[in-house]
Amino acid sequence: MPLLNVVVLLIVVGVGLYLINRYIPMASSIKTILNVVVVVVVCVWLLQAVGLWGDVRNFRLTR
Repeated sequence: MPLLNVVVLLIVVGVGLYLINRYIPMASSIKTILNVVVVVVVCVWLLQAVGLWGDVRNFRLTR
């Protein structure tokens, strides 16, 4: 995936999250949960886009 597409998508997600936080009335706890979920989803997507998620998925904590 080209770097420009990644940057544009991150900007769109950030602006969308800002607009939701700014203009949709919600309890602050719901906004916090929404922000955390969006950040986690974007981080996982970004790891998959650069090819690092496969390494994380195969990581084992056993002896």
